Amino acid sequence: MERAPEPSRTTALVRREPERRGLFGRLRSAMEKWTVQLGGPEMEERLARLVAPQNEYGVDPFGLDLEFAKAAVAPALWLYKNWFRVKTYGIERVPPGKVLLVANHSGQLPLDAAMIGVSMIAEAEPPRVCRAMVEKWAPTLPFVAPFFARIGQVVGTPENCRRLALETRSPIVPVAVIGAEEQAPALFDFKAGARALGFPALPITPTLLPLPLPVKYHLRFGEPMRFVGNPDDEDSELERRVREVKMQIQTMMDRGLVERGGLFF
Repeated sequence: MERAPEPSRTTALVRREPERRGLFGRLRSAMEKWTVQLGGPEMEERLARLVAPQNEYGVDPFGLDLEFAKAAVAPALWLYKNWFRVKTYGIERVPPGKVLLVANHSGQLPLDAAMIGVSMIAEAEPPRVCRAMVEKWAPTLPFVAPFFARIGQVVGTPENCRRLALETRSPIVPVAVIGAEEQAPALFDFKAGARALGFPALPITPTLLPLPLPVKYHLRFGEPMRFVGNPDDEDSELERRVREVKMQIQTMMDRGLVERGGLFF
């Protein structure tokens, strides 16, 4: 009597997606899939290379949840690729390891910071999570503080700035953002509304709310700047270094404004 042939077997590894239950679990899985759909296999590979810093207790000292951050990047990546159509210049100048990115900020909402953060994941080598210095009033908003912490953001206090720059001897890379200043031009500041909501300002834009126009972003990364000194130096000495960085950013902005083709192209 002949034996039936055994089914063929393979030793190839099968990738299995973790099962997530509940509404938030399913939403997180959907967001992760959206991120991969937007960025393709290269983005999936880049996300896999991200590393979360850990302290002696095995957790990020600022509360970063790397898996949560990977899912949360999807909307920002869509804006990066489809709405602002971001173009980077000199991103290869960002050195590996600790670095402080200092950029001009405009455009009402901090979308310029989000686009810089996405560029660090999508285009920089190696890919990394970028921590933004957020406004001190932002964590007072409902749900904002835990969300910012889980995606790795920190409050922009002088103490944090000193620790990230002088105390760690981190190089500073100046970044010029071209385009954000036109994404939501302010017509006037609705001060009464700002006071009622607890905001420092409530600008009214052509779209009524500070919703961005589909301007084209240009991100220009400069050469790393290295400073030595004591974080407790006199304010005049610290201001001198600040002026040097500002001058470099302004020079790159002037060049970028001359060389860009238009607001939307």
